[in-house]
Amino acid sequence: MDRLRIVGGHRLQGAVTISGAKNAALPQIAAALLSPYPLELTNLPDVTDVENMLGVVRLHGAEVARSAHAATIDTSTAVSKETSYDTVRKMRATVLVLAPLLARFGHARVSLPGGCAIGARPVDMHVSALAALGAGIAIENGSIVASAPNGLTGTRIVLSSPSVGATETAMMAATTAKGETEILNAAREPEVADLAACLNAMGARVEGAGTHRILIAGDTSWRAARHDIIPDRIEAGTYAIAAAITGGQLELTHARLEHMASVVQLLEATGVSVWPGDRGLIVSRDRPLKAVDLTTEPYPGFPTDLQAQFMALMCCAEGASLLRETIFENRFMHVPELMRLGANIKLQGTMALVRGGETLHGAQVMATDLRASVSLVLAALVSQGETIINRVYHLDRGYEQLDRKLRLCGADIERLSA
Repeated sequence: MDRLRIVGGHRLQGAVTISGAKNAALPQIAAALLSPYPLELTNLPDVTDVENMLGVVRLHGAEVARSAHAATIDTSTAVSKETSYDTVRKMRATVLVLAPLLARFGHARVSLPGGCAIGARPVDMHVSALAALGAGIAIENGSIVASAPNGLTGTRIVLSSPSVGATETAMMAATTAKGETEILNAAREPEVADLAACLNAMGARVEGAGTHRILIAGDTSWRAARHDIIPDRIEAGTYAIAAAITGGQLELTHARLEHMASVVQLLEATGVSVWPGDRGLIVSRDRPLKAVDLTTEPYPGFPTDLQAQFMALMCCAEGASLLRETIFENRFMHVPELMRLGANIKLQGTMALVRGGETLHGAQVMATDLRASVSLVLAALVSQGETIINRVYHLDRGYEQLDRKLRLCGADIERLSA
């Protein structure tokens, strides 16, 4: 099992190419199952979650031609309607194949998902959306079983909260429904809008994605398509914080300011400078960090997927900051590991009080999930001495060549193979 060795104290300088968004790629790979025609996805990140999702569609009979940052998915021979637990246990995003399988074949069985251990993250809203479209739903032996032998019917779906996964499930299922579907209280994330763009390239008629109201015409006539995946705003935010925490300057190539407004606003409040460059965003810090409070919110608010990274930054700020996590329960598993490095953090329910200014010291720490693991990397970059981060396979799920990208910008970081 690989580990990372990091020696802190080096300012990051240079340029980082931001990869395609993992959280946009996963539903688009699943969406390929909707159509019997090939779908080519470009700007596809080279991370294990993407490889696992490509493996899922292969198991359903799809042919996948993979190149460095692209894949062509041909599901004309897809026949399987079931996804086993062995397939889904690696990540919860595999539940996204439920809607495409149901929409195309009229029946689907998908085991309840695995993935990061950061809370219950229930699939109730996914199931409710499919039921609203006319699907019969049952939970049998740890699997979701959905059936619609006579097809799905367009309807109005009101989500109880703006869940990204439930919005994507409803959108994909509605593309083949008879008549129009309206989704209210829809998630507004850029990844949802990018899925809509991909579906439209495939022949669907989706309007309003990126707002709280999405309309899907239904009765799609599918066609072969090519779609370029948006840059990863979470990866961009992570490297922005890396520049900030080390007091360096990075150019984030391909990063889009319009997807990162809340992140940039908060970074600027801490004393970090962010401005548009010729190829993306430039992030720089040449003054002490100021502590600021943070509350995670659905987009366009501050993303929960950057909460752990921002906490690492606040460990180095002057003063105290209060971080509130409102999206997922149990998403403070990085706190004990940050404290092993010397951070001063107190937890109370869904809040964390961080008192900055403590000197961090290298230690042995353990990654517990994707975003927690990268917060440890950020803290290690400014810790005195050597830090060893264990279980870095979590990092590989969502960050493409993170150690290489950091090393090219001046970090003293090395991957150690077991």
